[in-house]
Amino acid sequence: MTPLQARPKAALPAPGPLVAGLLALLGLAGTACGAPGLTLAACELEHPLRLTVLPAQCGTLEVAEDPARPAGRHIALRVARVPAVSRRAAPDPVFVLAGGPGAAATSFYASVASVFARIGRERDVVLLDQRGTGGSNRLDCTDDAASLTRTSLADIAAGTQRCLAALSSRADVALYTTALAVADLERVRAALGYGRINLYAASYGTRVAQQYLRRFPQHVRSVILDGVVPVGAALGPHVALDAERALADILARCAGQAPCRAAFGDPAVSYRAVHAALAARAAPVSVPDPAGGARVSFEFGPEQLAGVLRLLSYTPEYAALLPLLLDAGAHADYAPLAAQFLLAERAYGEALATGMHNSVVCAEDVPFWETRAIDRARLAATYMGTAQLDGLATVCRIWPHGPVDADLHAPLTSTVPALILSGSDDPATPPEFAREAARSFPHGLTLTLAGFGHGLLTAPCMDRVLAQFVARASVAALDASCTRRAVPLPFFTSVNGPPP
Repeated sequence: MTPLQARPKAALPAPGPLVAGLLALLGLAGTACGAPGLTLAACELEHPLRLTVLPAQCGTLEVAEDPARPAGRHIALRVARVPAVSRRAAPDPVFVLAGGPGAAATSFYASVASVFARIGRERDVVLLDQRGTGGSNRLDCTDDAASLTRTSLADIAAGTQRCLAALSSRADVALYTTALAVADLERVRAALGYGRINLYAASYGTRVAQQYLRRFPQHVRSVILDGVVPVGAALGPHVALDAERALADILARCAGQAPCRAAFGDPAVSYRAVHAALAARAAPVSVPDPAGGARVSFEFGPEQLAGVLRLLSYTPEYAALLPLLLDAGAHADYAPLAAQFLLAERAYGEALATGMHNSVVCAEDVPFWETRAIDRARLAATYMGTAQLDGLATVCRIWPHGPVDADLHAPLTSTVPALILSGSDDPATPPEFAREAARSFPHGLTLTLAGFGHGLLTAPCMDRVLAQFVARASVAALDASCTRRAVPLPFFTSVNGPPP
């Protein structure tokens, strides 16, 4: 859960001839379906990088922005359904809940659709862009490219004020919290006529899933929590410590592998050298802008280093680059780190709606911090330091605080079958979170994969495990043995990639 800049997406084009043919083959072309207030028609879901398009059924559901004022402003919630391949589909679909907060379910699903292919043989997959994301009145805060390199609290405050002013004409930003999102989710379930549903939730989406489960247990058949935020957690104070631990584990894994150690020695030494050098003096860099290719010149300092280290720690594919990048930095070549910083920040920024992120965090996390228990000296010793903590506090002094369920952070007990997924090197939701969340689910199972990061959806063989769990709605005799053979991507020992 990180405040990032976001950009609006262009509207999806009409289905092309190839996709239109596939729609016709699936019986979706020229059809409309749904229920009162929600009509679905043939559409395409586009991969965030425009790599692929997927046939689906899309529509919008109008809801009151403020449920207490039904005659007031209404917003359109974007809903998409990917129908099951089987003509005898199971009656209980899988609803996919994205993370962030600020990510759109439709974009998230389009980037990982292949993982749901087995599930999609027998079940519909339903996607709701949570209010404030994607096609559901996205709360976007746009800024120029230089905003990525401005880090003072004064800049953060000024950017927050600009964002609020830009959104004020079309949104009451206080009304985009989890409590309202859960009510929206229930409206969509009812509108589509499903009795019970299965939930797959990633990261922040796991908070939405657990609160929906608390409110509407009779409508949930099974739940998958991937990179789970336990109900009692108020995120923020420990993020820097968790990120530092994850980085240390990643670098220790490199040092423990002969090819990586031969190339870089102990990469933790390089990390400490880079961190110390940039803390003493930021380095001027000039690198191509990933958005257009023009060169961008800026000061690469501790804040930018923190950004690239944390974001590349999220997945083993990106973490595989870290020893190589830090080795270059230890030789005073900061351009590779700076280029990855721009690339990662822009990618995450385009995926997340900053305003919606602020609405959730400022209502549901920051007010619940136990500030007296925060050890600022310990945080200062990490690569993230206290910058994110102070930045969030600055934003949330300005951002309106919306409605929060009184029991949002209360203990939860559920008899619904739960599969809880965790990566040992997760910098955002560490394995301890999974163990804490597991206490809520007596009929649950926790799978932790060594060397993996935030979210296991794309880990080897996970599609088979998820499909088996959803088919059974039980962890009893669940065969997850294939996950024991899952290993993260080997480290890059040169720009050409891992050793053969």
